Amino acid sequence: MNFIRKIAICSLTASLSAIAAATPLPEHQTSNAWYTDAQSKLLEKLQTNNRFKAKNVIVFIGDGMGISTLTSARILQGQLNDQLGEEGYLSFEEFPHTALVKTYNVDAQTPDSAGTMTAMMSGLKTDVGVIGVDEDIVRGDCSTVAGNEVITALELAEIKGLATGIISTARITHATPAATYAKSADRNWEDISDMPEAAVFFGCTDIADQLVNFENYLEARYAGVDVDGIDVAFGGGRRHFLPKDEAFNSPDASSAVEGDRTDGRDLTAEWKAKYPQGSYVFDQTGFDAIDAATTKQAFGLFNESHMQYEADRLNDIAGEPSLTQMTEKAIDILDNQEKGFFLMVESGRIDHGHHAGSAYNALTDAIELSNAVKKAYDMTNREDTLILVTADHGHVFTIAGYPKRGNPILGKVVGVNSDTPAQDAEGQPYTTLGYTNGRGMMDLGSETNADASYAMEINAGRKDISAINTESPGFHQEALVPLTSETHSGEDVALHASGPGAQLVQGVIEQSALFHVINQALDLINQ
Repeated sequence: MNFIRKIAICSLTASLSAIAAATPLPEHQTSNAWYTDAQSKLLEKLQTNNRFKAKNVIVFIGDGMGISTLTSARILQGQLNDQLGEEGYLSFEEFPHTALVKTYNVDAQTPDSAGTMTAMMSGLKTDVGVIGVDEDIVRGDCSTVAGNEVITALELAEIKGLATGIISTARITHATPAATYAKSADRNWEDISDMPEAAVFFGCTDIADQLVNFENYLEARYAGVDVDGIDVAFGGGRRHFLPKDEAFNSPDASSAVEGDRTDGRDLTAEWKAKYPQGSYVFDQTGFDAIDAATTKQAFGLFNESHMQYEADRLNDIAGEPSLTQMTEKAIDILDNQEKGFFLMVESGRIDHGHHAGSAYNALTDAIELSNAVKKAYDMTNREDTLILVTADHGHVFTIAGYPKRGNPILGKVVGVNSDTPAQDAEGQPYTTLGYTNGRGMMDLGSETNADASYAMEINAGRKDISAINTESPGFHQEALVPLTSETHSGEDVALHASGPGAQLVQGVIEQSALFHVINQALDLINQ
């Protein structure tokens, strides 16, 4: 800490003491744990370093992790550890800087992940459903892509010579991870079989192809650029890289024909030919065998579609790593680059848990994201690594009623000074957590896969849950408006920051500002 800042902190501490002396506070107030905890946190923030330039940047995206999800996840985390829950924090909630982020897309009040992640990675807002392009594009029209492509933070990091990585528990070709590397008129063009004939005719390429051939496409787009490709890519979505031919099935394929590609290409083989010293893996055993000290490139596709929910991960056919394990391995590989690195980590299945109406799965995946952030924080130097944690949007997920302190967050509302569930106007119990819309109440017992609800009939509206254990993994909360899938919400989300440049994270900001914080820290544009 420099001398001037020491003086400033001492001066403020002295001022606080002088105020306390001039305005005496009761001893029971100043010794109260709530009082001392808040005071110590303030002093800790005052001692945070004042650096603005970083060597490394890690961006964590909790897909769908709105404010109500953060609150509920922190309570559940505490209750799983035999605490009341409300007093705790997720790891990143203790970061010194926080802002609220506006999430709307150019053409939508309630956004989708393609438009929001493009804003965060490229510094400008765009339309729903398009990736890596500005708002002048027409969704689904390949001919409008040319000239409207935007460059991303990951691409700029590559050009600067930094190591780069992307991680997602969703398909690695899904909207959020794709927005770091792809340009597409439609987020659904994950492989060529998803594309209309006109798009192929006009020369648009599918998202999986753009990932495997990222190096070639980036060098072709910018004259004189020479990059070495994305160093780490871990996620799901293997079907988009394999031909529609059972001969190419992976050992842990869950479908009779795992691949979807109709062009006969095996992109995993193309990646291995392009990076012969790299490691391509598809299961936990292969992942564990990656030697981070010597590996330059690693490509892991751990599931045919999305990876498992964290609560359901042990049921995977061949085993797959957790988000924390993937984050740890990625950092171990990327920090071999002396210039530094850029890493994006998405917990994609928080979003899917909510869409399925399962608070249990959404919250347990949010807790796992918190674990991954803590691992990254512990592995890196806060003096040279900027860590940003945010969401792309929220969900219509509510915390309501008047439950007493410590009441199980997944349980029925039990009021203060009561031992029995509260009742609604019709004499029925109700849960603290619920959804404004969606598939409605499901009682699937010990089922840990939230997607099992899609095999059930929609069951929206108030139901009699008197005899149901709402704390079981398979309970799906009630929903008011019946829909085939619960929807996103349009309110602001939180952004938490630690490290050089974190000081800029404050107030209410546009989502596109996140890119500019990253650029400020890494000097991506002023190379």
